[in-house]
Amino acid sequence: MGQVFNAAKPAISRRGFLITTGAAGLTIAIGTLPRTASGATIASDLGQGVQPNVWVTIGADGAVTLVSPSAEMGQGVLTASPLLIAEEMDADWGRVRVAQAPADMAYGNPEFGGVQLTGGSATTSGYYPLLRLAGAQARLALVAMAAQMLGVPAAELRTEPHRVIHEATGRTLDYGEIAGAGAPPDNLPEATEADLKPTSAFRYIGSTAIPRIDVPAKVDGSAVYGIDVTLPDMLYGAVLRAPVQGESPASVDDAAARAVPGVLSVVTLDYGVGIIAESHDAVRRAKELLSVTWTDTARARGYSSDAMLDSYRNVGRDLYIAGGVDRDEGDAPAAIGGAARVITADYLNDHVHHATMEPMTATARISGDRAEIWAPTQAQSLTTWVASGILGIDPANVTLTTTLLGGGLGRKAEGDFIADAILLARTVEGRPVKVIWSREDDVHHGKYRPLVAQHVQVGLDDAGAITGWRHRLVADSIYVRWYPDAFTESGGMDDTVYGGMDNNYALDAHRTEYLRQDGGLDVGFWRATAEGYTKFGVESMIDELALAAGRDPLELRLALLDHDPRAQAVLQAVADMAGWDQPRPKGRALGLAYSLAWGAHCAQVAEVSLDPQSGDITVHQVWCVVDPGIAIQPVNIEAQMISAITQGISAALYEQINIAGGEVQESNFDSYRVLRMSEAPEIHVRVTPTDNPPAGIGEVGLPPIAPAIANAVARLTEGVRLRHMPFLPERVLAALAE
Repeated sequence: MGQVFNAAKPAISRRGFLITTGAAGLTIAIGTLPRTASGATIASDLGQGVQPNVWVTIGADGAVTLVSPSAEMGQGVLTASPLLIAEEMDADWGRVRVAQAPADMAYGNPEFGGVQLTGGSATTSGYYPLLRLAGAQARLALVAMAAQMLGVPAAELRTEPHRVIHEATGRTLDYGEIAGAGAPPDNLPEATEADLKPTSAFRYIGSTAIPRIDVPAKVDGSAVYGIDVTLPDMLYGAVLRAPVQGESPASVDDAAARAVPGVLSVVTLDYGVGIIAESHDAVRRAKELLSVTWTDTARARGYSSDAMLDSYRNVGRDLYIAGGVDRDEGDAPAAIGGAARVITADYLNDHVHHATMEPMTATARISGDRAEIWAPTQAQSLTTWVASGILGIDPANVTLTTTLLGGGLGRKAEGDFIADAILLARTVEGRPVKVIWSREDDVHHGKYRPLVAQHVQVGLDDAGAITGWRHRLVADSIYVRWYPDAFTESGGMDDTVYGGMDNNYALDAHRTEYLRQDGGLDVGFWRATAEGYTKFGVESMIDELALAAGRDPLELRLALLDHDPRAQAVLQAVADMAGWDQPRPKGRALGLAYSLAWGAHCAQVAEVSLDPQSGDITVHQVWCVVDPGIAIQPVNIEAQMISAITQGISAALYEQINIAGGEVQESNFDSYRVLRMSEAPEIHVRVTPTDNPPAGIGEVGLPPIAPAIANAVARLTEGVRLRHMPFLPERVLAALAE
């Protein structure tokens, strides 16, 4: 998901670090691990001991509990974030425990204006300075306490992992000894950037020897995801939703459902019919027996994705229809109008679904004016607000346990599945209710990536040089639903939908426009958000321009990026890795693409083949070079690149949600096609760190892969362009026939 809250970033201050009674009183239980050679382990709560700030607790036994603020959904933040604190406080990683942060704005992300939310590859960029300062502050507090214990000036002390050392006398104190002696000084030292280590002194940041701490529990089965939550006296629930978004039950025949053994109640809601039972099996069977007549007046009933996409394409092509302007340098329309040659193309993409391995699930218990929630959520703050709003209670009376997420990808930033659990639980006072969506529910009622049409015009002079670039994007808005006030204040702009059109190439005349449509269907954040399709448009067009100018696609990109050595470096490196200029096996070709997004430079080459009879595309190998700035965990960055590339291939070749008359046509993995393990290519990744601010990583690998595949097909077929994702066989055959 992309950046949602654009409020001013709060300053990092001493006040922001001081622990509060409320924060200390909330604990999170996500399973425990035995200590292993990996060092740090997962904690069941925030621990007891000296707390120099909200991020650090030091026990008298020397155990240090560090708080991880973001949701762990496979991207590795449960390790990478605490590692920043441990680095600066000189903690021994083998004596560290990591606790998942409670739902508390004290742990909010500065990138999101202090809201506790995980997405948009913003964890690293948002928390990097804050968590390092938190670690440095903890180290300064330990040094101040040690100075008092040893009777020496703090300036004479230094630290090594888990120890404060007085060089002159050789005396040392373990962090546990210091914590056992008392509390931090009343005047807590305030850390500044001057207190942070230089990169040359890093012990943990950049190390390839520190594995992720969540992996052992995921391997041995002890990890607790939202779907694993089990509580005493727990009930189960489900909600039958209207087939068309926005419609309600008009009449309900629930006699057969109520007759199912174990069913306790049937609840009519504004948006569906809920069932509560003693077992998940009873809930499932009763739900199938409900007979519901739905209202038929929702705007979404008129939504058909094929017709809508055609409409979007026509809007993009009609240059008399004005849109919101994001970037406007030079006079692109005039430059294009006076060009010797104009290259024009439309790039389209269908809706895609998140298809997380763990479907939507949540558990809630309501007791009087208090609510307890267990959920695999990306949005702790939103979850608290949803519960508070539904129940009419103080947000302080909502306790949230954030479990591990079996995939998030933006979908679990939504609150609909959590609302199900809350609404059903309030009807059975004091008993927890666990809701698990079926796979069919998950597919039918997703918050899909927007349907998008991009119209790109580029003017060329007689020598084939670019004179003007105009990029128009037509789509609905995510932001208008998530943060309507900010959407209005921005003049109807939504960078979570159009981000990435503002590309990194040197263009004298460059105009990007967003034409927001309102089809009546909710759309949502999907991995790589806008960049997942805008880079498809940009990088496909760059290849088309290279062909028009008779230039090598690599050479053209390098020339257009002459102002950015980091961009040129990743492009040249990936070309060298893939053997860009070397002959390929018969029937195969290479395609290239580049992306600058979330602060990371990423270039990829895909090797593909094509069956001209069936239209099937096979991706055989992918080479990827990424410059993430400072690489906190290089091994995890490599893993995230592989993950994103794999998902990007799946979306490029297969994934689509079709909607007819407001109803989703797909229902499970038999009809919602994803990449199979047997179809996954060999992926080669090289991480090339530089001394620049660390980038977000979880989404960086996805944007270049679709255009790399399309560009490879074009080279293989001497110019046949694929401009509509996914590249279904019938679409490939149609392109070949043109």
